[in-house]
Amino acid sequence: MSNIFNDFDLSSFWDECEYALSTYRLEEADEATISEVETKLSYKLPDSYIELMQYKNGGIPCNTAFPTQESTTWATSHVAIAGIMGIGSSKSYSLCGSMGSQFMIDEWGYPNIGIYFGNCPSAGHDMIALDYRKCGLSGIPQVVHVAQVSDYKITFLAHTFEEFVKGLVPDHVFD
Repeated sequence: MSNIFNDFDLSSFWDECEYALSTYRLEEADEATISEVETKLSYKLPDSYIELMQYKNGGIPCNTAFPTQESTTWATSHVAIAGIMGIGSSKSYSLCGSMGSQFMIDEWGYPNIGIYFGNCPSAGHDMIALDYRKCGLSGIPQVVHVAQVSDYKITFLAHTFEEFVKGLVPDHVFD
């Protein structure tokens, strides 16, 4: 492991509720699974995404809000995330699952800008994505919010997945 998150407490990152475990959590992502998913999605996953998923492969973060500089369809000051998809295909909410990244592009019409990894509480009407438009298929993607209900408006969130994870805060901060 590359220790990207060595200065971050991963032990308190994931909500261990039954819903998170049954809906998102997959078995450990081994090299073969990672390679298979990258091939299916046509993008290289960021090392930070792989490291987080090797700790626990998918789930619901304890902190579910990410501050924004501009208003989104979710709120004037932040977006909310309902879950982070694991590396694999065996759960509906996994990167290559039946409700995964390609499904969001093919069935919901989301723009093909990268990998949709984060569900929002809107039941598909907005998503969090790894945006590869600036970095190419194997570069380090930015993290963006895409709002289906606003003609797929794309809002920048973070320069890297690591920055996104470390920037999540409790949703009550915005109450």
